[in-house]
Amino acid sequence: MDNETLLTIYKNVIDYLDVGVHAIDQDGKTVIYNNKMMEIEGMDIEDVLDKNILDVFQFFQGEGSILLQILKSGEPIFNNKQTYFNNKGMEINTVHSTYPIKKDNVTIGAVEIVRDVTKLERILGSKLLKNEFGAYTFDQLEFNKWFPKEVIQIAKLASSMSSPLFIIGEHGTYKNIISQSIHYHSSVQGKFYSQNCTELTGAFIEKLLFGEKELAGILEMADGGTLLLEEIHLLPLDIQSTLLSSLKNQRVRRLGEKEERSFHVRIIGSISDDPIKTIAEGKLLKDLYYFLSQSSIVIPPLRDRKNDIPELVNSFIKKYNDRFQMNVNTISKKVLNEFIEFDWPGNIKELEHVIESTMKLMKDEEMIEIHHLPTNFTHKTAEENEFLFQKDREIKPLEEYLQEAETYYIQKALQFHDYNITKTASALHMSRQNLQYRLRKHGIVKK
Repeated sequence: MDNETLLTIYKNVIDYLDVGVHAIDQDGKTVIYNNKMMEIEGMDIEDVLDKNILDVFQFFQGEGSILLQILKSGEPIFNNKQTYFNNKGMEINTVHSTYPIKKDNVTIGAVEIVRDVTKLERILGSKLLKNEFGAYTFDQLEFNKWFPKEVIQIAKLASSMSSPLFIIGEHGTYKNIISQSIHYHSSVQGKFYSQNCTELTGAFIEKLLFGEKELAGILEMADGGTLLLEEIHLLPLDIQSTLLSSLKNQRVRRLGEKEERSFHVRIIGSISDDPIKTIAEGKLLKDLYYFLSQSSIVIPPLRDRKNDIPELVNSFIKKYNDRFQMNVNTISKKVLNEFIEFDWPGNIKELEHVIESTMKLMKDEEMIEIHHLPTNFTHKTAEENEFLFQKDREIKPLEEYLQEAETYYIQKALQFHDYNITKTASALHMSRQNLQYRLRKHGIVKK
């Protein structure tokens, strides 16, 4: 068989594939670009073939082409999710595995095998799926095992009362979900409202809570219903004081008005930190805490209930099987061991996110294996194990180890607080200036 016929066969085979195939040579120029890849990226082959990849595509600052990265490193990357833009400015979301092409142990090119998740991302962001989260009931929570039995028992008891309620739990413990369940199990006839105080800034806080002249605030809007104020300790103390007065009297004065208006609302406050600590730090008004904590619920972190992880995983697999029309049955023992060993700083919400992200990367498989897990998760677990146990490494001087420990811990704190300097500094009990000095000292940048 001559080379021309063989090339024709290769081209047809590549074009019949239901995955995108994009290969570059050692100069970064495209040499293979199949039909599926054209469909995914919305490009014609003339736009890409024989052109340097950086002349065609745009990447977010600090990121770059994975193909070029593999060309340089010579090491493959599996199941990596990336967002970038084509030559028309269209956003593209893909999941791809990228491999070096070698000859005589020298990298002469790179190829990536790509799955399109752009349409999936659009569906996930649609109103149809958002409406699914409109109401949670205790039956759902008990079926899905999202909370310990004793937490649900206390929540059911709280739903039979009309007094204020305070919910304490770390980020990602689904305080908002159990709040909804309490509302829908209670005799309250009105709607459920939720406001995260993290999102409130400046003068907008007062307007949103108390209203202004002809515009009602959220206290009035929630009249007859239940109002959840998440991260209530992040409100300025003077606003906390005004809020406490309004809640006690069930009356509110809009900004710019003299008269007070009555309302009746079941109030639930939530906090992701130790309330006693936040009071001592001057972040939470003691009287507001006492008012809200007439009844209270403490949700334990996932690291304290690791025996529940198998059941939680099964509930999330079922949820995303239904959503993505998939047939995943279980996880492998290796994956379960990784989940049990991991500390889960983002708690049950992080576990759900890992399962969701994993299933987005799968196709027809029925078991979640290690190689299916998102790269960012496997990187975190590997980094944690490597740092904590220092396997197969010589003992280094204590001062050097302490420097590494400080760098590692600051990075973890930054990741937990989404690289918010103010929140990270507060959690580490240091000033912003001190934290910024240490970031420069250790060369820590956002990953």
